[in-house]
Amino acid sequence: MNRIAIFPGSFDPFTNGHYDVVKRSIGLFDQIIIAIGNNSSKKRYIPVDLMVEIISEIFKQDAAISVQAYKGLTADFAKSVGAKFLLRGLRNTTDFEYENTIAQANRHVNKELETVFLITSPHLAAISSTIIREIHMYGGNVDDFIPFQISQHVDNSGQQMQ
Repeated sequence: MNRIAIFPGSFDPFTNGHYDVVKRSIGLFDQIIIAIGNNSSKKRYIPVDLMVEIISEIFKQDAAISVQAYKGLTADFAKSVGAKFLLRGLRNTTDFEYENTIAQANRHVNKELETVFLITSPHLAAISSTIIREIHMYGGNVDDFIPFQISQHVDNSGQQMQ
């Protein structure tokens, strides 16, 4: 049986914390799909297609990792790609409260889907996409927080570079 996990999120942008969770989970699963969802309550800073391209480039050497964009319910997407596991990183207890609720809802929609939580490495726990966007938007350097050079892809307003 192929152990397929999806690691869903908006990844706007993909952070070193996200990278850490993926790298640490490689031995747990045969295949990991980094699934970029469309969160209707969030306005994106980096376009989904560009983020798919960037993350794919980051993991191009690892055949077990792929990146896909999706719309709709995460539990339904998992079913459509044959994933039985949903991978989530937890930075703190607030994350756990939120993620536990989501895990229960996903399990209700897809009875075969198990959520696996990994605790974020301590030195990365303070990193969030929201903070990184804010720093970048106001001209700050975010190179220490993300595994790619954001300035090669988007300007400070989130507009894609040509």
